[in-house]
Amino acid sequence: MLNIRPSNVEAVAVNSVFELHRLFSTPGAIEKVLDIIKQIQPKIVTIAEQEANHNRSDFMNRINEAWLYYSTMFDVLENSESTQTNNVNLEMAEQYLGREIYNLVTCEGTKRVVRHQMLGQWRVRLNSAGFDLVPLGSFTLTQLAMLLDMFSNVEEYRLHVEDDYFMMNWHNRPLITTRGVHKILCKWCRCLKINK
Repeated sequence: MLNIRPSNVEAVAVNSVFELHRLFSTPGAIEKVLDIIKQIQPKIVTIAEQEANHNRSDFMNRINEAWLYYSTMFDVLENSESTQTNNVNLEMAEQYLGREIYNLVTCEGTKRVVRHQMLGQWRVRLNSAGFDLVPLGSFTLTQLAMLLDMFSNVEEYRLHVEDDYFMMNWHNRPLITTRGVHKILCKWCRCLKINK
């Protein structure tokens, strides 16, 4: 495993952005990765995933959910200042989303790696793996507001904040949900803590 110094010498953080959902294609992989994360004993773990239900076995429901999610993503791209002024950004984003859509629609079994899940499903999964949600801190919320202000069309975005997660929406459609994991409950950050 990793050669990590004791926690009094070195703090470890784990940050997963749009990666964990890919593990659902291999049975037991997500459980194994979450167990390894617990063994590393990080001070904090953050998880950001797309807010969509693309892990269904029923093809028509999966297609319907994909239509809703990706049409919103393309709407975001069309209204984004960075893609309006730079065609390369738009082309790269369309290529990335196109590959996700292709995988979601044409692949099955272990070949289908686009398997996004909703916040409620993640809560159950993380809780069964020994992680507890704890509330977000005020510093985190301040950083979120500053990040959102960087967008030129900030009025189009909605930030839905609950005690233990935040969700970025385009108008009323959820796009991304972020939550954190934390081994030891601290006063300045509210995330997930690991159950022993």
